[in-house]
Amino acid sequence: MSKETILIVDDEEDIIELIKYNLKNEGYSILTALSGEQAMKMAKQFSPDLIVLDLMLPGIDGLEVTKYLRNDEQTQDIPIVMLTAKGEETDIVTGLELGANDYISKPFSPKVLVARIRAILRRRRKESTKTNDRIKQEGDLIIDRAKHQVTIQGEVLDLTLSEFELLSFLAEKKGWVFTRNQIVDAIHGENHAVTERSVDVIVVGLRKKLKNYASTIETVRGVGYRFKE
Repeated sequence: MSKETILIVDDEEDIIELIKYNLKNEGYSILTALSGEQAMKMAKQFSPDLIVLDLMLPGIDGLEVTKYLRNDEQTQDIPIVMLTAKGEETDIVTGLELGANDYISKPFSPKVLVARIRAILRRRRKESTKTNDRIKQEGDLIIDRAKHQVTIQGEVLDLTLSEFELLSFLAEKKGWVFTRNQIVDAIHGENHAVTERSVDVIVVGLRKKLKNYASTIETVRGVGYRFKE
């Protein structure tokens, strides 16, 4: 079985070579681009399975590239892992809200980056083979969307609609980081008003009800939340 193709986008050739070396050792096919303009052209031409995208690019930066790719039908589903400088929390949040799937801060561990990429591609393969999977399970924690209930060791939890929707949303994309704004968009409904500030309150209440499984909802400082991988 042939490995997936990954497009690496960075204006620093040393960084490209470092990532390229580690990914090639894992058997992935590699494409490279030194600018945002080149990245957009190559993404449309070759349809890679994943893009590693530096945000700090000359000319068209990584955020604009992400926005462009997500608005184009041909490239909108390609997973994107952002490379960010340390402390760029605002850019991280913006990138995730534009549609990036994950991020890693520079300086980074090549092993961690490879692991993140492997996890995203593994989830993508699983999702492409699933048909109407309505049940998510993490140990004794079962989230049943069809029945609209969550159980732990067979005991049904008394969750509010917002708590259920938030937990289900995060569990659907285990390991992916979501901003508060993305969570608001996902769980907002006509019968319950949810704001970015209230997301934190919902998480606190949900963790109490999850008891031993409270740690499955991880806080990503300055960014948002994710379901523990």
